[in-house]
Amino acid sequence: MPDFQYIAREATGRQVTGILSAPNQQDALNSLAARSLFPVKVDLADQAKAQLKYSGRRVRARYLSVFYTQLADLLKSGVPLLRSLELLHKQSTNPALKLVLEEVRGEVADGTRLAVAMGQHPKVFSELAVSMVRAGEEGSFLEDVLKRIANFTDHQEELKNRVVGAMIYPAFLTTFGTVIVSFLLVYFVPKFEPIFARMSERGELPWATTTLLGFSAFMQSYWFVIFFAIGIAVVAVYKYVETTEGRMKFDQFRLRAYGLGPIVRSLAIARFCRILGTLLANGVPILQSLRIAKDAAGNKVMSEAIGEAAESISSGKSIAQPFSSCGQFPEEVVEMIAVGEEANNLEQVLIDIADNMERQTNRKLDMFVRMLEPLMLLIMAAVVVFVMLALLLPVFQSSGLL
Repeated sequence: MPDFQYIAREATGRQVTGILSAPNQQDALNSLAARSLFPVKVDLADQAKAQLKYSGRRVRARYLSVFYTQLADLLKSGVPLLRSLELLHKQSTNPALKLVLEEVRGEVADGTRLAVAMGQHPKVFSELAVSMVRAGEEGSFLEDVLKRIANFTDHQEELKNRVVGAMIYPAFLTTFGTVIVSFLLVYFVPKFEPIFARMSERGELPWATTTLLGFSAFMQSYWFVIFFAIGIAVVAVYKYVETTEGRMKFDQFRLRAYGLGPIVRSLAIARFCRILGTLLANGVPILQSLRIAKDAAGNKVMSEAIGEAAESISSGKSIAQPFSSCGQFPEEVVEMIAVGEEANNLEQVLIDIADNMERQTNRKLDMFVRMLEPLMLLIMAAVVVFVMLALLLPVFQSSGLL
């Protein structure tokens, strides 16, 4: 007899969970009804375990974008919210999203508002999306809000893919160069050691050859120690960056890094302005919008500066003034915010700033990659040339060519 895992409610409304044995699902439902329990969800225990595997997982942006778009289309066509969620749950091909939609539909069926039900899954639905849905429900423009969330999600994913795509080739060059150098030092160079043994005894080896052979011998003898030390260092840095102090210092380094700093700053400002503008355009209060946008900036230093600005704004100051004094925003951005505030179209100005900063970021990123690629090729070429010279110099020297 199979086991069924259930979620049910008592007459008082209290939720209970458990496992019961029954010949089939209908008998399991009847058993719950006989115990004065109202079933919310009844699944085979094995199926419930499989679903548990996906609970708490993040959902990729493209699946969320499709969900927001389809939900907006269904609501606009007059399909009730509960029926729309049920249809999207059945059609979903992503296991994690399918499970979440089932739980959201159950909460909405119990009378919970959509924003509240979504807010119970913070790993799937961002605070920005939840706040916008809440504003859309209160203002009776939920369909429009869902479309805007979908567009925003697509835009952010496109920007992320553009940045990641630009760094693929440099990452490939770094990996390829490391493999080539390791191969030369561990397998290729040691084959020349017997040839240079007599010259080494007489002290006739050039310094470049002596250095290369010494480093090669060290790599052969202690390669496992080197990899272990690198692994320990990476884990230690990762753990340190997870702390508040470590994250702050790491983000400070990113902002100050030559070539990379302006790109990181532009990305953070663009993300902040787009999120803040989107929230304000959808009726979310300014202080709540600032709090959400602050946490979504993606840089601890920028977030701290925005948080201090939000405190100043809550005390009655204008928006532009604290942004100017924090020292993290360019003057032209502050001026545009001030103009938008005076003209009472701040949300549109913020979106325009985000568009402008993203265009600048694309140009800076393109220039950075164009500078990085030849530099990495030159470094690889220099290493290979050094190895070749170090191996050929003794040959030329013994032949009397030098």
